[in-house]
Amino acid sequence: MLTKHARTFSGQAAFPVCLLVLAGLVLFVAGPALAQDAPTLSLNLAAGQNQPERVSTLLEILFALTVLSLAPSFILTVTSFTRIIIVFSFLRQAMGVPQVPPTQILASLAIFLTCVIMYPTGKQINDDALQPYLEERIGFTEALKKAEAPLREFLFKHTREKDLSVFYTVTKMERPKDKAEVPTMMLAAGFMISELKTAFTIGFLIYIPFLILDMVISSILLAMGMMMLPPATIAMPFKLLLFVLVDGWALMVGSLVNSFGT
Repeated sequence: MLTKHARTFSGQAAFPVCLLVLAGLVLFVAGPALAQDAPTLSLNLAAGQNQPERVSTLLEILFALTVLSLAPSFILTVTSFTRIIIVFSFLRQAMGVPQVPPTQILASLAIFLTCVIMYPTGKQINDDALQPYLEERIGFTEALKKAEAPLREFLFKHTREKDLSVFYTVTKMERPKDKAEVPTMMLAAGFMISELKTAFTIGFLIYIPFLILDMVISSILLAMGMMMLPPATIAMPFKLLLFVLVDGWALMVGSLVNSFGT
């Protein structure tokens, strides 16, 4: 019986082996013919010597793709997003609810507020640079210069001279005589430092009323002899009540928008 089962097993194993051998023979014989008929895909960015405008167009496309890939960093560095999201984080910590509202909600609200605050700058860039370029009334280089002007105006408006001078001290560059001599990259770095300082200042002011409420609740619990009861647990509902009564979100959003002078 053992010999019978062994023969059956060897017969079953020989069948897939025969299939593999047959498939290998087919690929060996028909492989060169299939390789000759197989389609190929190639990507060539080169243009003819007599068509320099095609080279320029390809470079503009590559530049546009690079800008799109750096769009998140652009939003974080040269817009109002940094100040808004940091102030929202301070607000959550001050109220004692570090997970509410969720980070996704606050980031979405910060993006919408950024669009509102940056609308005048974006509209000027669209009217002076983007639309004339799309209508082929100006060249690519001129469009970049005209798009840079409104953005630099916004950055200069919210950048402290002291924060900008820090980078000149670090790089040991010659001090500029006017705003036109300030590089945009240097200006963006100074703008980031100024935004961080402004956001922390606003965050400190947000903490004050909630800190006072914490102190009052702690004093009441201490006077009542409830020293084992965490004051933060008792103070959190009162913080939320205070924030709702003063219409905190409308007050916060309005103050942030007005802080940019829009």
